[in-house]
Amino acid sequence: MSERCRHATPDLLQAAQRFTFNRTFTAVHMALLLGLGTTSMGAAAAPPAEPSKQQTLELTETLVEGRMDTADDLPPVYAGGQVASGSRVGLLGNKDFMETPFNIISYTDEYIQNRQAQDIGSLIGATDPSVYVPTKRSNFETFFIRGFYSNADDITYNGLVGMAPNMRGSTELAERIEVLKGPSALLNGMPPSGSVGGSINLVPKRAGDEPLARLTTTYESRGLGGVHADLGQRFGDKKQFGIRFNGVYRDGDTPVDNQQHKMALSSLGLDWRGERARISLDFYKQRERIDGLNYFGISTIGTNVTHLPSPKKGDYALAPEWAYTINNTTTTLARGEYDLSDSVTAYAAWGQRDGGYNALINSSTLINNAGDISSSAIRSIRSGTQQSGEVGLKGKFQTGPVGHAWTLATTRFTSDNSFKDARAGIPGTTHFDNLDFGNTPTFPGYGVTTSQTRATLGSYALADTLSFADDRVQWTVGARRQRVENTTENFGDRASKVSYDESRVSPATALLVKVTDKVSLYGNYIEGLSQGATAPDTAANAGAVMQPYQTKQYEVGAKVDLGTFAHTVSLFQIEKPSAYTNPATNIFGVYGEQRNRGVEWSFFGELQPRLRLMGGATYTQAEMTKVVAGGVKGEQVTGVPKVIAKLGTEYDLLDVPGLTLTGNVNHTGKQYATNDHRVSLDAYTTYDVGARYAFKVETKPVTLRATVQNVTNKAYWLGSWNGGDGSGLSGGLGAPRTLLVSGTVDF
Repeated sequence: MSERCRHATPDLLQAAQRFTFNRTFTAVHMALLLGLGTTSMGAAAAPPAEPSKQQTLELTETLVEGRMDTADDLPPVYAGGQVASGSRVGLLGNKDFMETPFNIISYTDEYIQNRQAQDIGSLIGATDPSVYVPTKRSNFETFFIRGFYSNADDITYNGLVGMAPNMRGSTELAERIEVLKGPSALLNGMPPSGSVGGSINLVPKRAGDEPLARLTTTYESRGLGGVHADLGQRFGDKKQFGIRFNGVYRDGDTPVDNQQHKMALSSLGLDWRGERARISLDFYKQRERIDGLNYFGISTIGTNVTHLPSPKKGDYALAPEWAYTINNTTTTLARGEYDLSDSVTAYAAWGQRDGGYNALINSSTLINNAGDISSSAIRSIRSGTQQSGEVGLKGKFQTGPVGHAWTLATTRFTSDNSFKDARAGIPGTTHFDNLDFGNTPTFPGYGVTTSQTRATLGSYALADTLSFADDRVQWTVGARRQRVENTTENFGDRASKVSYDESRVSPATALLVKVTDKVSLYGNYIEGLSQGATAPDTAANAGAVMQPYQTKQYEVGAKVDLGTFAHTVSLFQIEKPSAYTNPATNIFGVYGEQRNRGVEWSFFGELQPRLRLMGGATYTQAEMTKVVAGGVKGEQVTGVPKVIAKLGTEYDLLDVPGLTLTGNVNHTGKQYATNDHRVSLDAYTTYDVGARYAFKVETKPVTLRATVQNVTNKAYWLGSWNGGDGSGLSGGLGAPRTLLVSGTVDF
């Protein structure tokens, strides 16, 4: 059933959902349902003539069988094709957005292609006002979701933590990219880096019922060209077995001076679907190199700086020509499900990721109001292996008028990393207007392992969604017990070993009420979990390990689905603890707390035929509500704009079939570069314009796309890379005016 039909026939869908699995119905019942569906569509057709009394109708019994939602049963595409009507909600499985008591969005492969997005940040940061991306083509992608820092290491791949590409991911891997706003300890467990503002999941591609052979070529000014092959086919008398291959290669100069980018990706997705079992196997290998990389922007601001240099156009390089990074990732992931009965399914998944990075980068400090900069060089290699797995049961049952959809699961994630790090000073200072970082630095004696980290995250979780009043009231309750083990061992002159073993229980509850078929109200309390910090050597309790930080979110919201256009409005409060060394006692402890309060409005879909809109606005008040003596209390924290507003538009020209005009507006409000508000970054607005043209050559579909991003070539500072005090320029400069061109042909 098409998405338009799905929204046009709510009576049919609701009636069908009331059928119990494996119940036999007569064709008369089915005819009545189809009649209801036709009536709801309001088809302008003459009623059928009444049969004569002599006419008879022979009806045979029809068996209607249902099956529980499976991992590969993607929610259908919403009107307009840019987003899906639902997404995976961690432990709760795939859910329609109108029946999800959280703020979620799921971007489709069609939107990824049309956006010409090559990394995760350029996709999720384009139109989602809850997401702020403070870097452009950084080796390590970072995001702010609801005002809290997150990074690429916490992205899940096919629901497994730690299996997404190392440091930075390519969009060509994914059929869908799903974003859930807010903490998700119950839903996903604790992520390796402890992100609490939101979670991102990459859904791997699967072969469709129809064969696919698609070739896309891309070009980005000033010379970054690429090619992407996407092949898929199913085999078997019932198309049980599927193969999907994606291969990508990009190489050339980027729009930034003296910067080159090279990326190679190959991925293979295999799946088999039987009567009761589903099995999938994913493998991918990605290698990426960026030369002339601006990794940290200007990473710190001197304590005496009261005036920031005016930003330059985005093609201005803040990095030395000798800087580079290389990322490598090789991942294998298997997932299987088996229906023990019509109401209980067992599932398991396991994955392993190998890889790391090899980098030579610089870290700079703005030291005065004149624009002088000091810098140091960092040589770093990380190599390691991560393993991630989950085992669980999920099912449905009825207790009188109350329905239950329950899940019991256990997860385990292990990570072993080795580091080789060295730092060298760059003699003298340079100036922002004429940066000169000198010759390639040397690192005598470099090459020995300087540190190792071993981490294990294990958890047990149970959740149940209770449904009342024909599923119009849904109450979800659950809890996850998370254990965190970590050992960090340093070698050399500062040899040390710190071990960590703590656990926490993270409860959650959420209520959703479907007021009508078009309006849902929801509220939730859910927690996030981050590893507690270790007291530094300078503290009186050096080496002491804090318990895991429990972040708490309270959220209420409303969702409106008008059939082809949808809105979500949310009010949220998130409280996250933090640790400092008390200057009076010199004892390190959990004294601080950041509280983010905000309101979000987002929308997507077809406002009217041929016009698609996606975007929204947010207001976020991010304050330190608990601080150590001498700290700044009640002020907006570094790197979090109070106001963000975005709008993406697409319009199909009626007079030129196949031609679509596109545009984006992105407004980011003022943000502070230091917590004491000595210096701040001005608000900025950027505009993108573009078009695409879809046509056929003989029977082969062809799509041509062209977009100019930042069409006015606006100069601006992006903001803070990680939200730390004094890091307000670490995101570097915004992207310059950039031309993106691509062409896709299906053979």
